[in-house]
Amino acid sequence: MKQEQIERINELARKSKTTGLTPEEKEEQKKLRAEYIASVRMNLRTQLDNINIQEKDGSIVNLGEKYGKKKKTH
Repeated sequence: MKQEQIERINELARKSKTTGLTPEEKEEQKKLRAEYIASVRMNLRTQLDNINIQEKDGSIVNLGEKYGKKKKTH
């Protein structure tokens, strides 16, 4: 997510608390928040996919595979 988009989210939040938002601004805020959440989730998923943990038995487990990355079966 670009810094300008984050700044716009914050601008809309401030305006919402003071003067209120127009229906168009509310829709824009909703869209930007959804994009922000998707971006955070993607970043977290990427981090989890790059973390490996060594179990007590010596095996290495990737957190992305263990806790979320769905294996495709064809």
